[in-house]
Amino acid sequence: MRTAGRLGNGAALWLLLAAQAVAAIEPITVGIAIGAASVITGYLSYQDLYCRFAECCGKHRPLNATALKLDLEEKLFGQHLAAEVIVKALTGFRSNNNPKKPLTLSLHGWAGTGKNFVSQIVAENLYAKGLKSNFVHLFVSTLHFPHEQHIKLYQDQLQRWIRGNVSACASSVFIFDEMDKLHPGVIDAIKPFLDYYEQVDGVSYRKAIFIFLSNAGGDLITKTALEFWRAGRKREDIQLKDLEHALSVGVFNNKHSGLWRSGLIYKRLIDYFIPFLPLEYTHVKMCVRAEMKARGSAIDEDVVTRVAEEMTFYPKGEKIFSDRGCKTVQSRLDFQ
Repeated sequence: MRTAGRLGNGAALWLLLAAQAVAAIEPITVGIAIGAASVITGYLSYQDLYCRFAECCGKHRPLNATALKLDLEEKLFGQHLAAEVIVKALTGFRSNNNPKKPLTLSLHGWAGTGKNFVSQIVAENLYAKGLKSNFVHLFVSTLHFPHEQHIKLYQDQLQRWIRGNVSACASSVFIFDEMDKLHPGVIDAIKPFLDYYEQVDGVSYRKAIFIFLSNAGGDLITKTALEFWRAGRKREDIQLKDLEHALSVGVFNNKHSGLWRSGLIYKRLIDYFIPFLPLEYTHVKMCVRAEMKARGSAIDEDVVTRVAEEMTFYPKGEKIFSDRGCKTVQSRLDFQ
């Protein structure tokens, strides 16, 4: 019996490897091979077995909240508020088998504070391939929607693209970068998909995730952070309630924002406006150390200090916050 079991498992593995070899040529062959393997092993479903060797939609890969929290703690610096809100929002959403609407997050703050980095971490925790996943879709305003005269065309294309991808995978993730450069009105095309509808034209969007990244509102966030600093209060004392309402109103009234007068805000379809605080000198040094570690280099504190001191800080008199966050750390480290 033990020998038969070993042969059965060996045959299953052989079939799976054979299926992988022809996957790019004939998908039906993959199904036949995996189906045969599941019959031989007798304890894995077709879907479970297939998803061990090919990328599957997010419902087959539960979110590991502990891993997400650890990733944010180890890789994201100076953003206690963003990390806390994102973990709670994603954990709550993915643990709900019947959400009433898609999860919609709007991340705001100056360049270099970690918005893109966080979207990458979120993608990697939802799908093993991260931003390269077939179920994670990145839109860049200046690349995908550059011309103001084509707003109607962009709206139609965006609706078709999202409808098609959610039809293929209900747990699709959509990331919109440079929302502050998006022409007003474009994003309102997806309003029906973010609303409390069970279905729109036969498609349910309730398990999808939408993430907006924007520099808009950065001045409001910096003003609050500066007020806390001048009052001798720790940045960790800043809470979501100190910023979220002012941030949503400010972005709604900002003509240089893709969310200007947007129905997404007016109808309260954005679940969280998440502020990214300006980074201080100590956070810049953390970024330098992290980059050196990622390159496999030994941490040289002299180099860390030199790179941090090459950055420029504001306000001019106090020099508290890095005006580019950690955005130029990589390039500056190349010249050390």
